[in-house]
Amino acid sequence: MSSSPSRLSRRMLFAGAGSVGALAAAVSVLPLVKSVPQAAAPALPKPEKGGGYVLSDHVKHYYKTALV
Repeated sequence: MSSSPSRLSRRMLFAGAGSVGALAAAVSVLPLVKSVPQAAAPALPKPEKGGGYVLSDHVKHYYKTALV
């Protein structure tokens, strides 16, 4: 009993069917995803004496994560 390389095995058949099913599920859910507009961050006032460094929440978070 020899099997030729061109024959489709049962494992490959089920793998292909699973891939097609996953793709169909992803495509059916895709139109339901809507983009949510990002809220604009409030504009900070310009510094009076030059510079521009502001200790914002983002900077505070960075310093917390950079502690050694």
